[in-house]
Amino acid sequence: MIAMIALLAMTAAIPAGVAPSAETAKAFDDYVATVEQQIRREESAVGSFVILPPAATAGREAAFRGGEVLVEQRGITPAEITGGLIHHWVGTVFIPNATVAQVLAIVQDYDHLTRSYAPEVMASRLISRKGDDFHISLRTRDQKVVTVVLDSEYQVHYGRLDVAHQFSISRSVRVSEIADAGSPREHAVGDAESHGYLWRLNSYWKFVQASDGVIVQCEAISLTRIVPTGLGWLIAPLVREIPGESLKATLSATRDAVVARVRLEHSAQTEDK
Repeated sequence: MIAMIALLAMTAAIPAGVAPSAETAKAFDDYVATVEQQIRREESAVGSFVILPPAATAGREAAFRGGEVLVEQRGITPAEITGGLIHHWVGTVFIPNATVAQVLAIVQDYDHLTRSYAPEVMASRLISRKGDDFHISLRTRDQKVVTVVLDSEYQVHYGRLDVAHQFSISRSVRVSEIADAGSPREHAVGDAESHGYLWRLNSYWKFVQASDGVIVQCEAISLTRIVPTGLGWLIAPLVREIPGESLKATLSATRDAVVARVRLEHSAQTEDK
């Protein structure tokens, strides 16, 4: 879903004209397959459903329970593969006084995601739905050195271990870089113009109902082009920071939107009494 905004806005200095090779795509798919096996094992039991990061148990429990977003890298990230980089991060937030149903009402509102995730999400649309399977489109924007606008589509599946332990899997099926966004010259660029800011993005969300709120965890895995030789000193900080920063922003926006919904519903119930 929205952890999917982890764009690699490197710099205008990166030459255009790249596309993931078959070897690069396979390496990403192999990496994802291994991760998904682990996620399925975690989701098969209550005790392993959500694994809280060390920061949540090392003197920061109060901050976490108060809504602080904890974000950490998984493994060595970015991980270099032939022709590309894999970025793997996980973020966790606690939303007090909320229910899983209230969280899902926000993240599944695919026709109105701009209400909760603007300005990063510029537009969103539910293309189709069949039961727990959604096909959605997003237009996202990230500004870090340069402004990058992407149009993308995702297949999203929701499932549950039980009512208190639910999850979703979001996989990108199309990502297109948009040039001159918002102008009469707007167009989706081809491989000859693409900078490779983002080729693929998968995100894995978990929602756990606690007695006093909901734990939300999102694991995001993205694929971008490799940093060109000679630009590492300039690009490396962005490569390291942007996916984690974007994931944190997404979870923060989710928390804020759910908290606002909880307050609104509480206010309406109070007025009805």
